[in-house]
Amino acid sequence: MKAFLVANPKGGSGKSTLATNLAAYFAHQGAPVMLGDIDRQQSSREWLALRPFALPTIETWDTGPDKVCRPPKGTSHVVLDTPAGLHGKMLDRVLKLSARIIVPVQPSLFDMLATRQFLDALLAEKVVRKGKADVAVIGMRVDARTRAAADLAQFFATYDLPVLTYLRNTQVYVQATAGGMSIFDLPPGRSARDLTQWQPIIDWVNAPGG
Repeated sequence: MKAFLVANPKGGSGKSTLATNLAAYFAHQGAPVMLGDIDRQQSSREWLALRPFALPTIETWDTGPDKVCRPPKGTSHVVLDTPAGLHGKMLDRVLKLSARIIVPVQPSLFDMLATRQFLDALLAEKVVRKGKADVAVIGMRVDARTRAAADLAQFFATYDLPVLTYLRNTQVYVQATAGGMSIFDLPPGRSARDLTQWQPIIDWVNAPGG
């Protein structure tokens, strides 16, 4: 089973957007995928409740703020959406379930400051130090023409971590989410640019060892 943890202590960093779209990608590949949501806001679970039955299935399971339930047998891929402020015992618990950790970051000073503290703590975790879990970062809602985008790239450069991609700031994600969909569920004409930006993520999650 391949498990992917989407985490950042900063609220509104794009975790649920990333987690729901990643789960939808696996579903479109025919994988038995489960989307876990340990965020008290339960954004991912609410998105699943909106998802049309005609689309590829994404399962979930009951989780709570104090424990993480393992998915049932037969699940090949797990995507775990996490709450803001993830740290301590909860971080230790979810890291034990995850082979790969994706950290989404928005191009703002507050997001980068919060993420720096989280990345420093994450990289100090035993499972990461010993190479049992891989970490990558993604720029979220980025306008490449702005100074903020350059600042984010400079921030990423201070870490020896793969920067998978920069996802643009677009209403395509907002409109898809409102209907329980992802960019992988949309007609190619509406999502072609975004699918291109997602290709490095797809390559990374499908690489051996994930």
